[in-house]
Amino acid sequence: MKVSMTVILSVFSALLLSVSLAANSDPSLDNFLQCLPNNSLPSYPISEAIYTTANPSFESVLLTYINNRRFLTPTTPKPLAIVTALHESHVQATVVCAKSHGLQVRIRSGGHDYEGLSYVSEVPFVILDMFNLRSIDIDLASETAWVQAGATLGEIYYNIANKSNVHAFPAGVCPTIGAGGHISGGGYGTLMRKYGLSVDNVIDAKVVDVKGNILDRQTMGEDLFWAIRGGGGASFGVILSWKINLVRVPAKVTVFKVDRTLEEGATDIFYQWQQVSTELDKELFIRAMPQVANGSVEGTKTIRISFYGLFLGQSGTLISMMNKRFPELGLQQSDCIEMRWIESTLFWFDLPNGTSIDVLLNRPRGAQSFYKNKSDYVNHIVPKEALERIWKMMIKAEPMWMQWNPIGGRMSEIPDTATPFPHRAGYLFKLQYSINWREEGTEATDRYISLIREMHDAMAPYVTKFPREAFQNYRDLDIGSSPSNQTNFEEAKEYGLKYFKGNFLRLVKVKGMVDPDNFFKHEQSIPPRWM
Repeated sequence: MKVSMTVILSVFSALLLSVSLAANSDPSLDNFLQCLPNNSLPSYPISEAIYTTANPSFESVLLTYINNRRFLTPTTPKPLAIVTALHESHVQATVVCAKSHGLQVRIRSGGHDYEGLSYVSEVPFVILDMFNLRSIDIDLASETAWVQAGATLGEIYYNIANKSNVHAFPAGVCPTIGAGGHISGGGYGTLMRKYGLSVDNVIDAKVVDVKGNILDRQTMGEDLFWAIRGGGGASFGVILSWKINLVRVPAKVTVFKVDRTLEEGATDIFYQWQQVSTELDKELFIRAMPQVANGSVEGTKTIRISFYGLFLGQSGTLISMMNKRFPELGLQQSDCIEMRWIESTLFWFDLPNGTSIDVLLNRPRGAQSFYKNKSDYVNHIVPKEALERIWKMMIKAEPMWMQWNPIGGRMSEIPDTATPFPHRAGYLFKLQYSINWREEGTEATDRYISLIREMHDAMAPYVTKFPREAFQNYRDLDIGSSPSNQTNFEEAKEYGLKYFKGNFLRLVKVKGMVDPDNFFKHEQSIPPRWM
């Protein structure tokens, strides 16, 4: 008698699950595990994707995609299981079975959520890990690509470069960030003044909804398609993949980094940078990064401001432009490096010139340090006297650093309701604050977090107000949060208006349409109703 391969795989899958069940005593977990093979394709055995605490690889799978050591403590809640989806049907099964058996799902693409919300919850939960779903299908004829949620930005950039030296995609600087969360939160990068955010260049998507259905733009409808492009996908479903527009870049671009200390006139230069950085040609992006450095006198501290630039063109044109518009920086030909756009992605990640682009294929190696980040938006020039006060506060808050990113250009042309991301025309800069440390223990953590909070509080006079706005990709629970297992509208409004302004209410409406029972939730998710 002939036995089909499908039957053999089904039996093998059942045997593996029975071993796992024997080692786990939680009834909801047992029911969840038994449910999975009944709701996925036998030709893609889901047993190969399941890791429970009984599995010797559970710990390494969990830790590899945790990016912040703040969430590696003995008291950090751990999932009952991790499903490292190998096929889209595994995502569907995880959603259906978790919902049926009362388990929460946390969705992890690259593990870079600043507050660990993609892999930590205070209620019984499973992690749906997307890192195996990482295919990238590029069609140069249409200048588009389908990118799965588990692909990293580095992999996307690398694959584009393998096809073309004159195409790119507007997204972030860190190459190990996962496409699923990065794009659904907005996707900020060095091409935004020319081409906008990542979400401004998404033309289709595939999502698993709360019923386990796979939807594309046509079947999900324009409301949900709008919501997932900047409103955070994890409130509405599971992002499987994005269809993105590739953008044109020159065969050679120019990058530069110029450092200036306070003793070298950094305050005056930074003040002038504020005047011009959002008004320069769209092809030019200049980030300013103040940080504490050793002073010229031993034992003293100063501020060093690094001006990082990307120009979509050759250095001669850039020098001419800078001499006219921003001569205070004193940019010289020797400061400029011409390279392919793909090589510029390594420059922005502070890798040495000449580094092989193969490093873009490196996957996360687990958390290297502890950190806490915060964000702000600025819509008025900060006067010199205030800048001097800010530098003094930074020295007090060492080792904290700041990034000031100019907006303008294409960003100011896109309506603030086009996507949930509202910080467009009328804004000058996005600020990121970051503090990193390596000391273990709650005392060190409390001390460093207190420093960045004090700095953030002291910046209040110089940033947006009513509400004080923030960037959703730079997750910050300090601005408001809900409990792990419920999303109260009044609590959600605290962070929702800061991230999305008036778009928050439309997000609530969409949430109520697609997930009225609030299955997809986390501490900063969108509530399904206004009460």
